[in-house]
Amino acid sequence: MKSLQINLKMAENVKEFVSIVNNYDYEIDLRSGRFIVDAKSILGIFSLDLSKPVIVEIHSNNCDDLLKDLKPFIAS
Repeated sequence: MKSLQINLKMAENVKEFVSIVNNYDYEIDLRSGRFIVDAKSILGIFSLDLSKPVIVEIHSNNCDDLLKDLKPFIAS
């Protein structure tokens, strides 16, 4: 499993993020504090506090292609 922090501050960012992660077969979650949602669910993502970075948990060790696609969202 791999984890990284991302920013999803605007609704357009969420839409683009969900579009990207839906192209991958493995499980992907978003965590904000004690809340965890399916990263492929727009409604689930909007239930999180998006004012600060959220943690993406990718349940695969071979996810370099996904990491490359998520590069614009990675929190610095």
